[in-house]
Amino acid sequence: MAATGSGGRATAVTAHDLDREYSPSALLPDPAAQFAEYARRSAVTRTRLVAHRNLRYGASGRMTLDLFPAAQPASPLLVYVHGGFWQEMSKDDFVFPAEGAVAAGAAFAALGYVLAPDHGMDEIVTSVRAGLWWLVDHARALGVAPARIHLCGHSAGAHLVAMALLAGWPPDGRLPADVFAGATLLSGIYDLEPVRHTYVNEPLRLDRAGAARNSPLRTLPDRLPPLVLACGATETDEFHRQQRQFGAAVRARGASVTELVVKRRHHFDIMDDLTDPTTELGRAVRRQLRESSGISFLY
Repeated sequence: MAATGSGGRATAVTAHDLDREYSPSALLPDPAAQFAEYARRSAVTRTRLVAHRNLRYGASGRMTLDLFPAAQPASPLLVYVHGGFWQEMSKDDFVFPAEGAVAAGAAFAALGYVLAPDHGMDEIVTSVRAGLWWLVDHARALGVAPARIHLCGHSAGAHLVAMALLAGWPPDGRLPADVFAGATLLSGIYDLEPVRHTYVNEPLRLDRAGAARNSPLRTLPDRLPPLVLACGATETDEFHRQQRQFGAAVRARGASVTELVVKRRHHFDIMDDLTDPTTELGRAVRRQLRESSGISFLY
């Protein structure tokens, strides 16, 4: 297949090239250590914060979520959708950002969802949308302001959050821009056609039509909520290209976009900055929560 290089010229891309570009863990000396550290920090977070664990929103065993409530009622909510190339990882490994969110006056939810190869991409997208709508439906009972729900996803999770911003799925007929107050997309993939030609597609089994149908870049609605887009400076060229293309597309629709390339961060440790107010990304996320919520206790 062909890709567009930095000079705008079409260049041939081999399957080997694409496999390398969509292998972010290959850039780390010990990716297992990174994941183990996140699991350790998440376990510590569960001992420090009040948590409502494994709230069920669907029939599958993976269709559960963990909620870390805010101290005050009618709080904003930051919903996190994990990555793992639609086939790995779990919500349980990524609850550590809850500490920063709760400290900022927001609730935090970590959303689980069904995975490949047991489920195809259409089912995975539907699973995430079902979990998000469950949170919308139960917001007041959970101490959350329904108009203050913000979404966040990393890698494959960013793709799934972007799919939740498309029109046509909310049961009450609204546009997602009228349901969700904002979204933060970290190191995302927004066009699945290149992924279809890589090793990642072996469990997904995407064909051309399935890749197009599940590529948010190709089916963006006319209106979107405010967005924060971020990737690490040391990520592969494809992750940078995907973010640039998506950012240009959403700006063309008039959306408010903060686009960041975070220095000294790679595909995985960018998560460290998500709710850390001392970082550029953490400040952007808190600013989005504050500005779209109209509240003053976030700092």
